[in-house]
Amino acid sequence: MVKKVQDYYFKKAKKENYPARSVYKLVEAHEKHTILKSGDKVLDLGCHPGSWSLYSAKIVGPSGLVVGIDLKNEKKIQQAGKAKIIAIFADIMAPETIPLLAEYAEKFDVVISDMAPKTTGNKWSDQQHSLDLCRQALFLADQLLKTGGNFYCKVFEGEDFKLFFESVREKFEFAKIVKPKSSRKESREVFVLGKGFMQ
Repeated sequence: MVKKVQDYYFKKAKKENYPARSVYKLVEAHEKHTILKSGDKVLDLGCHPGSWSLYSAKIVGPSGLVVGIDLKNEKKIQQAGKAKIIAIFADIMAPETIPLLAEYAEKFDVVISDMAPKTTGNKWSDQQHSLDLCRQALFLADQLLKTGGNFYCKVFEGEDFKLFFESVREKFEFAKIVKPKSSRKESREVFVLGKGFMQ
């Protein structure tokens, strides 16, 4: 059954010209909660291989902008959407990242993150590394999101997850834990959604 679901989304992604099935984890959330809108400036953290950037570009349209950042060097993300996509090869943990991103947009309307650590097999360690990435994603959102902006971030459930969710809830008018259908049931990954950033 799990393999069937994986195959379904894998084939669907191929058919719709997305590099990875993970795109549907954003599609589902957007269709239910309207994370993106026409004209938005979107920051995509951990953008490789580009599916989330492509989908965002399609939704925000020609008046929008998508800036993706990843440790993996993107030669070019193929554009299926109409928005301009800029892919940056950089480390989100580096202090120079904020001024680098601010060169493309002083403030963003949406920050999305599908970042995951290199897994070691040690559940506690993997979850802590995931939380480090999520905390940094939230820190970048805190610095770069417009008032009223949205945040959507992947995180592994485990120790300290509730604290992270509470920190999102403190900064947004609405916060919710999302488990998309395209995410494997046995996976510990969930997504934290924050809408209406409060400056």
